[in-house]
Amino acid sequence: MVIKMMIKGFQKLTVLDFPGRTACTVFTGGCNFRCPFCHNALLVTELDDVFFSEEEIFEHLERRKKVLDGVAVTGGEPLLQKDIERFLYEIKEKGFAVKLDTNGSFPEKLEGILQLGLADYVAMDIKNSPEKYGVTVGVKDFDITPINESIKLLKNSGVDYEFRTTVTADFHTFEDVEKIAQWIQGTPRYFLQNFEDSGNLIDGNCRGVSRNDMREMLKIAQKYIPQTELRGM
Repeated sequence: MVIKMMIKGFQKLTVLDFPGRTACTVFTGGCNFRCPFCHNALLVTELDDVFFSEEEIFEHLERRKKVLDGVAVTGGEPLLQKDIERFLYEIKEKGFAVKLDTNGSFPEKLEGILQLGLADYVAMDIKNSPEKYGVTVGVKDFDITPINESIKLLKNSGVDYEFRTTVTADFHTFEDVEKIAQWIQGTPRYFLQNFEDSGNLIDGNCRGVSRNDMREMLKIAQKYIPQTELRGM
């Protein structure tokens, strides 16, 4: 087994992760954030020696060419991977569309991928309002400059993209949602998704918000981004 990418998970079929596509999902290991509410915490904190090989992924794609038309690459944070550009290139060379999930903290790498046409759709997490970013991502004194750069990159890229925020009762208020919507105003797609406890968290004390609060947050965001939607409700 040849290990090039740190691939820690592989979902062979999804109709949810890649809008408009029947896809598989590749989960990379490792992240530079420590969001307490991360639902893929084991991909962040427990990087053991068990990996999926690229060969296994590509063999599956070859077998399922008549069923799949896309690959969603998520994490963890995929842009931490040294071979991410080559990996995405090989997926594209095999005739599959690519969706890339990112936390937006590596704008130079994101820019290269966009310029090379290696992503057909990008989903970027907006963790919270600018002044609460550090506490929300678990990195004290986090500088949001790279987040701002990634937001601008996606807005000007010509590539399909979305911004999304996972909402928790512990870290997000109505005012935070309003500040986020003002910050990313002009985006064609923004999703609010309520936190759900996967049982596999960095901090097991996080809570979601009520349905009524989610609907109120939706109304607040729609004042600035009319296309805002709730996801998972």
